[in-house]
Amino acid sequence: MKEISRIVEVFEQVDFSQRKAALATVVWVEGSSYRRPGARMLITDDGRWEGAISGGCLEGDALRKARQVMLDGQPIVVTYDTMDDGANSFGVGLGCNGIIDVLIEPIDPSSSQNPITLLKEFTQKRDVRALATVLKSDEFSGLAPGNRFVLTEETTASIPDWLYDDMQSVFSSGKPLTRAYSVQSGSAELFIERIDPGIELVIFGAGYDVIPVAKLARDLGWQVTVTDDCIAHLSPKRFPAATCVLYSDRQAVIDQLTITNRTAAVLMSHNFNYDKAVLEKLLATDVPYIGMLGPRKRFDKMQDEFKKDGVQFSNSSLNRVHAPIGLDLGAETPDEIALSIMAEIKAFFTKGAAGFLKDKSGPIHERLSGNSLNHGRQTMFDSDSMNVDIAI
Repeated sequence: MKEISRIVEVFEQVDFSQRKAALATVVWVEGSSYRRPGARMLITDDGRWEGAISGGCLEGDALRKARQVMLDGQPIVVTYDTMDDGANSFGVGLGCNGIIDVLIEPIDPSSSQNPITLLKEFTQKRDVRALATVLKSDEFSGLAPGNRFVLTEETTASIPDWLYDDMQSVFSSGKPLTRAYSVQSGSAELFIERIDPGIELVIFGAGYDVIPVAKLARDLGWQVTVTDDCIAHLSPKRFPAATCVLYSDRQAVIDQLTITNRTAAVLMSHNFNYDKAVLEKLLATDVPYIGMLGPRKRFDKMQDEFKKDGVQFSNSSLNRVHAPIGLDLGAETPDEIALSIMAEIKAFFTKGAAGFLKDKSGPIHERLSGNSLNHGRQTMFDSDSMNVDIAI
C-alpha cells in the first residue's frame, strides 16, 4: 500500500507536457526473486523512478527498456533469467535466482486505461480488489495489452464469465495468477493480482512507548490510530506519524472506530482498568487481532474479573487475545519492543510461521500458479544485460 501510494503521489507531480512515463510491474516469478508479482516501479524519461521490481539488479535495465516503451507507445514484457549462476552471477548476489517477467507499459494520463488512475482510486477507497491486466492478446480476442478488469466486493458486473472464477479465487486467496485464456475466437494472457490496503492498527494508550510503535507502523504503510482517555497524552507533536489521534472515553471509544478484518487492536495504556474496559468492548466485536502489553498474569487477572462480573466470553473470542504481545526477539528497549509487536502482527495477518528462514525446508515463498509468458519459447539473451526481452 505504501509503495502504491508513493507511486500515485510521484505520478501526480510529473509535468506531462514535458515528460513521459512508464509503469513496470512484476507479473510472473519462477524460482527466487527479491520482489514478488505485483511489485511496481514508475519510471520517467529523465531517468527517475519510484518503487522497485528487484533488489537493485533489474532497475537499470528496466529503465532502458522503459525509455523505448515511452517512444514506441507500446507495452512489452521483459523476461529476466537469473537461473544460470555461471552466466549471470549478479542475480545471485542480489537475492535473485529465478525467472522474472516484467510488464512495462507507457502511461497516457489522458487515457481511461491509465493504470495509475486505478491505483489512485484504490488508495482513496482503501478497499480490497482483484486486478486483472491483459499482457498479450491476438486480434481475435477483442482485447489489447494493458486492458484491465477490476473486481471488488461491490463491483462484479464488468467481469467476463471466462475470467470471473479466477478473479474471485485471487480475490479470496490473495495468490496472484498468470495464465492464458481462450477469448471469443482468439486468446489472451492475463496477470491477476489482489491489491490490499494493508493493516489498520489501533493503539489504545498514548504513553512514551507507543511513539515508536506508531512510527514503525506508518513506515510500513499501515493506517495508525492512537486513542486515549487522557487528552494530555494525545499531543499531535507526540504522534506526528499517526493517521488519526482520537480522544475518547474508554466506554465509548469502540463506537468511534471502524473495525474490519484487517484491524489490529493493541492495548498499551499500562492502566489495568482502562485496558480491561477496552478489552471487554473489543471482545464483543469481530476484530481479528487483539494484543496486550504486559505479563500473561495481567490478562489472567482480567479474565478472573470478567467472571466475577458475570461477563462471559467464548474460548474462541479469548484466543484472539495475544498476551503478552509480540514475538520473542529478546526485545528490551521501546524501539525493540515495537519491532517485536509489528513482527507478530505482520505474521498473524500473513499467516507466517515467524521462525528462522534457515529452518524452513523448501522455498521461502509459495510457488505460484500459471506459466511464465516465456514458457515453451526459445530465449534470446541481451548481450548487454543478460536479460531476455520479449515484445508483445
